[in-house]
Amino acid sequence: MNRTRTTAVAAVAVALIGALTACGGDSTDTLRVGTLTDSRPNAYQENGQFTGFDNELLRDIAAKEGLKLEFVGVDFSALLGQVAGGQFDIGSAAIAQTDARKQTADFSDPYNYQSLGLETTGAGGVTDENSLAGKRIGVVQGTVSDTWLAANAPAAQAVRFPNDAAVLSALKSSAIAGAVFDQASAEDYAKKNPGLKVTKEITTTIPHGYAVKKGNSELLAKLNDGIKKTVADGSWERVHQRFEPNAPVPADFKAGR
Repeated sequence: MNRTRTTAVAAVAVALIGALTACGGDSTDTLRVGTLTDSRPNAYQENGQFTGFDNELLRDIAAKEGLKLEFVGVDFSALLGQVAGGQFDIGSAAIAQTDARKQTADFSDPYNYQSLGLETTGAGGVTDENSLAGKRIGVVQGTVSDTWLAANAPAAQAVRFPNDAAVLSALKSSAIAGAVFDQASAEDYAKKNPGLKVTKEITTTIPHGYAVKKGNSELLAKLNDGIKKTVADGSWERVHQRFEPNAPVPADFKAGR
């Protein structure tokens, strides 16, 4: 009798361990994606759903590669450090692949290119980099906008914020004279906020990439393979048309390449 009960208890314990292991496996197979909540049209949250060009393209890549994703909103200034520390498997936030950032994380092949927009309320004479000396100009800390301002308008007073929403709020309240955003974001903010306008577009050849922890070559290979597939079958262009209909499609991302 005791032997039978012991055997039964052991069987239940084995079953429970197996179930827990299975659950743990499912959890491990889900990739945590650090992204933004407020950076339209690249990465933002709407009606409780993370969306935007970068995130919808990543969903398409994941479908092609058999990957499961879980999106989490973070501030851009913390994102790469959290990818490097293993809190996130992927960083998805129109991340420009600068040499400095490559010291922190590895990046996928390019899936877009960086462009910037100088935005203002129209007051204060903010027109281009030559008009910024002595003026308070908002940027998100640690972004290409931040480094561009330092390099091209060193006499400007850079005011650094943790995210786009904080920069936009300061601009609308005239706490700053202008701001530098991603071009697509700047155009979206101007469209939705009467009184704001983009006074200069700044095009660069810096590629965007998904960030992964250094040394994660297996995940990087899957992302790169997925990017190639989205370009080849036209998915890249369809997602681009949905979120950036007025932006030209770079030759690298035209269907069939």
